Amino acid sequence: MTDLHNPSKGSGNGAHPTEKGIMSLRERIRRTKTTRWIRFGIVSLLFFLWVIWMGNPWLGLIWLLLLDIYITAYIPWTWWKKTNGPVRTVMGWVDAIVYALVLVYMIFAFIGQNYKIPSSSLEKSLLVGDYLWVNKTIYGPRVPQTPLHFPLAQHTMPVINTKSYLENPQLEYHRLPGIREIKRGDIVVFNYPQGDTVALKIQNPDYYQISHDLKRNGIENPREYMEMNPQVFGEIVWRPVDRRENYVKRAIGLPGERLLIRNDSIFINGEVIPEPENVQYNYIIPVNGPISDDKWSSIGVRMDDHGNAPARNDIAGFSYYDVPLTKEMKAAVEKWEEVSGPLRKESDSGFYDLSGMFPLGADYGWTRPDMGELWIPERGATLHLTLNNLPIYERAISVYEGNDLKVKDGKIFINGEETEYYTFKLDYYWMMGDNRDRSADSRYWGFVPEDHIVGSPMFVIVSFDEEKGLFDGKIRWNRILRDANPDSSKF
Repeated sequence: MTDLHNPSKGSGNGAHPTEKGIMSLRERIRRTKTTRWIRFGIVSLLFFLWVIWMGNPWLGLIWLLLLDIYITAYIPWTWWKKTNGPVRTVMGWVDAIVYALVLVYMIFAFIGQNYKIPSSSLEKSLLVGDYLWVNKTIYGPRVPQTPLHFPLAQHTMPVINTKSYLENPQLEYHRLPGIREIKRGDIVVFNYPQGDTVALKIQNPDYYQISHDLKRNGIENPREYMEMNPQVFGEIVWRPVDRRENYVKRAIGLPGERLLIRNDSIFINGEVIPEPENVQYNYIIPVNGPISDDKWSSIGVRMDDHGNAPARNDIAGFSYYDVPLTKEMKAAVEKWEEVSGPLRKESDSGFYDLSGMFPLGADYGWTRPDMGELWIPERGATLHLTLNNLPIYERAISVYEGNDLKVKDGKIFINGEETEYYTFKLDYYWMMGDNRDRSADSRYWGFVPEDHIVGSPMFVIVSFDEEKGLFDGKIRWNRILRDANPDSSKF
């Protein structure tokens, strides 16, 4: 009879299993090439620096996995190298792609990332078609709140148009130590605060603006209406903080400050702040005929900004263009023979409705050139809440900081308790574009919470003029490697 299990018997001609394991480990270490030890040492150094930066010693256990990958190889990571034919070829590509994706994930998550300027809200400081390198270490990178995501897509996979992330697990917000805090005047990349809910077929105006407009038109349940009309609005989806659209604006108001806008001048704590050198405002330009595309292009006005032909105002009795201009551009336009009268700011013309500002749904009488005064929330600061100021801070309290906020019988309840005070958990910022009259910014959707901050652009990688051909100035050679944070030192 065969003795299947008898611990009292010796192994006969073999060593103890533990001894075999030790011998195997020694043999594996002995056979490891010097170059592999060097690579392992470099990777280990970078890994432990990352663990120290993360401030979580438990992450150090991952080093055992690196040890096996580079040295011991108890797990057959490279089994495919012993095969032949298509399996070896395919797995070679898979191995290279996985390695590259992990490296890109780490760089994009903790070091920096490239972003494209899609709109004119910061012209002429940054141009449509600029590709920027954004430094995430300057304010401290966020630990990914949605860790399971494809690193080369923000929220949607190209071609197949599916989500590029898994909503679960969701990690709590945590930011690693950075070089410095946000300063006034910094150009900042951040996740769009109202990008949590999105109507996929309509990007602008966003879901909340659509809901507000539908309510004004007598529709009581806007979301239900949108869901019943997918041919117009598309699917209504929710996105986590770090998977929302990326916006880029200039930091104007900082946590704890009081902000007031009067006749387009911005006051912080009662004092007017300087404007960026290339700040633009829309001007009504009366004309006696069309102005050629080449003439507009000669001073840097995009076709999207001037249109194909002048508009006509029969009440005022003249044709006109409505165009964003810097002071220098305005001085040039005033000399053109097609201009038939003095230029006026769009905000002074009375041609347009300038209302509909933050906070959406509350009527403070604020307009685009005249807002406030309002206080920007600061972490740890306590605010006296009233029914009058609640609309300004309601979204910050309920959505960004996750509280149950209700108003009942004229009283404010937070998480079921009646209160007149609230202490903020996050810092908030007021962001605006340099192209003041064509920028969807904090004047329309309010504060940017600190957990939405991505980083600050360092330089322009490359720049393409989307309105020109390849051999007609499409590549803006003079913008390559240009500073992507102009005028930040003026504030």
